[in-house]
This record gives sequence, structure tokens and C-alpha cells, in this order.
Amino acid sequence: MSLAARLYVSLIIVVGCAFLKQNTWYTLSVYAALSFIWAGVLRARLPKLAALLGTELLFLLFLTLPLGWERASFLLVRAFVCLLTMNSFLLTLPPHSFGIALKSLPLPSIFKQSLLLAGQYIEILLLEVERMQRSAQLRGLSGTAAWLRYASAAMIGALYLRSLDRAERVYAAMIVRGYSGEMPVDSELRPKELYVVILISVIALSLTIASWLYL
Repeated sequence: MSLAARLYVSLIIVVGCAFLKQNTWYTLSVYAALSFIWAGVLRARLPKLAALLGTELLFLLFLTLPLGWERASFLLVRAFVCLLTMNSFLLTLPPHSFGIALKSLPLPSIFKQSLLLAGQYIEILLLEVERMQRSAQLRGLSGTAAWLRYASAAMIGALYLRSLDRAERVYAAMIVRGYSGEMPVDSELRPKELYVVILISVIALSLTIASWLYL
């Protein structure tokens, strides 16, 4: 499957899920099933995917808990579905190909640049998570419970600060190497892939509309 098709399907699932009505668990469960299927199709590496999702959800947990358990639980599950979809896409991209996939989107150039930089930041964040895990292992911490104890609120903050600083250095290096906001290579949808994208769009649109009509 081409880069453009993988990007379109991932964005359709994420956008459709993001617009779901609050507490419509049935439609959210369908989106969750779609995201797991999509992750399987893309063959994302489970250790890296689990590490990245765990770090992101732990950070979101501190932000959503003040909203109340009922609302926070729905927001966290919805965030999990969106993150699973996009992380599966980003983790299975060939090196430096995210900008190529973005060229096929009918969006303003500035928005494409924002998405490109967000994708680069996720890649950098993943590398920082791996460094933290190796550091935890060297300190004798192993297993999920030990890793979660090590990744406290202070460590999560340090992780994002370190990854942000590194992302700024990467962007400066891109500018020095002639980056102007677009990649010189195109990625287009093939006819069969266009049918798949249309089908996923219809399913996502139906689910999201149904969530708002659900009584």
C-alpha cells in the first residue's frame, strides 16, 4: 500500500473518532476495532508501539483526571484509539518519507508543514523513550510495573523537554540542508487504493453521524 493511502486511512480513522459524541461507547468500540485491525495491517512493532502509547497515555492521564472519571475514561479511550492509529502509521513509515506522504493531501502548505514537524517529533519522542527504558534497565528496573514507577510525572516532563530540545535541533538542521516546507517526491493514490479510502470514509462518516443521533 502506498504512503498516501496509509496516511489517508489513518487520518480518516483519527478524525472520525475525534468527532464522536461524548460517552457513545458503542461507536467508540467500533473505532477501536478498526484501529487494532489497521495496526495489524500495517504490522507495527508491538514493543515500540506499546512503549510510545504507554508514555503518551500516562501524560494524558494527568490532564484528564480533573475532568471526572466518567468523562476522563471516555477521553482516554478515544485518545488511545487515535494514538494507536497514528503511531502505527508513523512507526511503519520508511525513514524520512512522512513529508512525501503529506504532499498528496489537499491542504494548505502551512498545515502540511505542521503535520510533518509533528511526525518528526513523534519519531524523536520514541527515541527518547527508548533511552529512558535503557536507563531504567541499567538501574535494575525491568517489567511493566517497574517501568511505570520509573516514568513518574517528573520523568515524563523531563522526557518532553528533552525531546522538544532535540526536535528544535533537528528542525534547524533541516533548514540548513535546504528544507523549504515540501518534499521533492510525490506519492499518489492508485485506483484500488482510492476505493479503499472511499469505503473507509463512508464507514467513518456513518459511525460518527450515528454517535450524534444515538439516544
